[in-house]
Amino acid sequence: MIVISETIDIQDYLKSPSRPTIDVRSPAEFAAGHIPDAVNIPLFSDSERAEVGIAYKNRGRNHAIGLGLRLVGEKADALLQSLSQFDEGQGVFIHCWRGGMRSEAFNWLACRTGLVATRILGGYKAFRRAAHQSFAEPMKIVILSGYTGVGKTVLLQDLKAAGEQVIDLESLACHRGSAFGGIGQPPQPTVEQFENDLFTRWRLLDTSRPVWLEDESQSIGRVNLPLPLWNQMRAAPGIFAEADRESRIELLVREYGDLPSEALGDAIGRVKKRLGGLRYQQAMAALEDKQIAEFADIALRYYDDAYNTASQKRPRGNLIKFALAEAGVADPLADLRVLGHELVKPKH
Repeated sequence: MIVISETIDIQDYLKSPSRPTIDVRSPAEFAAGHIPDAVNIPLFSDSERAEVGIAYKNRGRNHAIGLGLRLVGEKADALLQSLSQFDEGQGVFIHCWRGGMRSEAFNWLACRTGLVATRILGGYKAFRRAAHQSFAEPMKIVILSGYTGVGKTVLLQDLKAAGEQVIDLESLACHRGSAFGGIGQPPQPTVEQFENDLFTRWRLLDTSRPVWLEDESQSIGRVNLPLPLWNQMRAAPGIFAEADRESRIELLVREYGDLPSEALGDAIGRVKKRLGGLRYQQAMAALEDKQIAEFADIALRYYDDAYNTASQKRPRGNLIKFALAEAGVADPLADLRVLGHELVKPKH
């Protein structure tokens, strides 16, 4: 058998045609964050990894290597079975944390099953470094801002459908960014995984064209925007979409009206102190009477005040107002697109 074992640096890996990526780190490492779509075939379990680490610390490198080889030898059949999901002759990428001994050992094994295995130099650590560097690269960001209920997410979807470059940060974060933001959403990713998922989209953007992002706090639920990207967003020009209050309430009723009353009550309870006792009681009474529009109106008063207060405290780029036909509707959408392009056009 001819064994082909190759290596690739992270930049070439990111440019390579899609093929399976095998992450041989432990399950806990993988759960904390991984390259999107990677398959986890751990060389060591979490406890085995800890055992090897202790052996390295207490008895030295050679003893730790020997222990690692014994552990791998005991599970060789299981590892080979895991590799059987791939076809003979299929190309795969393999990595561990730093592209070291774990991926080297697994790469050797994969090649001997007939796979064309390529080891990623620098491993997952190199991927993370590339992600952090990418968020600092200047982009022509357009921030879509506006009060709660104005329909920013709907507008971004329309812009994307019209061919604009859009990244839905809240969709990646599995959170809508308010006290109500987690209701009905999947569990949020780890901060690390959020950054990885964002990077896979960010790196494919055309730097010569505008990139539309929704105005966000640095924290979206329990995940944080990377600081270099957050700094770019704060300095970027923005469009403040405006809509009448009635249509904003109607949009919120459509989005949240079918959600469990208990979940809505818990959410408004999280801002009870800032909302004020009287308004909290009014909101809960409206919820109990199933007056969702009244409940939404009370919530809007709180969030409008909160937006205005936050805006005064944090610097930001140029912000231009844009009147919507109603919440979530820019008619014509072309006018919104033209304004966004004008905002990022180089100044002569």
